Amino acid sequence: MPFESAVPIPVCVFAKPPVPGKVKTRLIPLLGGEGAALVAAAMLRVAWQKMTSCPRVRPVLAAAEPGDFGIDLTSRDVWLQGDGDLGMRMERILQRGLQEAAAAVAVGADIPFLSCEHIQSAIRALGDHDAVIGPCEDGGFYLLAVRRCPSGLLANLPWSSPDTARATRSRLEQNGFAVAVIDSLFDVDTPEDLDRLGWT
Repeated sequence: MPFESAVPIPVCVFAKPPVPGKVKTRLIPLLGGEGAALVAAAMLRVAWQKMTSCPRVRPVLAAAEPGDFGIDLTSRDVWLQGDGDLGMRMERILQRGLQEAAAAVAVGADIPFLSCEHIQSAIRALGDHDAVIGPCEDGGFYLLAVRRCPSGLLANLPWSSPDTARATRSRLEQNGFAVAVIDSLFDVDTPEDLDRLGWT
């Protein structure tokens, strides 16, 4: 059955302020701190533009901390992730989204080929699933959409690991979630990833 929500679905773009030396650190040996920050800022601008043009969703910047993100934002657009590991921070953001709508979506800001169609595909899959994962080629995931998010759901998972997506799906299924998987994409972390984009 199609998924329906009375209000737009929050699509929460997880990002850090693009401060030199603090973002995309694996690119610093190639690009320097300033160059790595410029790449992070450019990818965030593209991701935000795509989400703001996507129908029936509400773009939210899930900010690791306050700062200048280089995009037009109002205070309503920004939700702070708060403290803890990625699982705790993602739970906090998803739970806030679920207070507003029947589902919430978390996405990364460094996925060059993430499109509105990926978001819509995930939302459609929520019609007969409780959660949707968009896996990354490195074993992580670029998207997690849920219709519910009990506290502790994402606790103690192996973040930044080749096993992250598999372990997350297993955790969801252990908690009774029916899980759909959409297209795999790649994120930009290393010089090799930039090579794939022709940015080096």
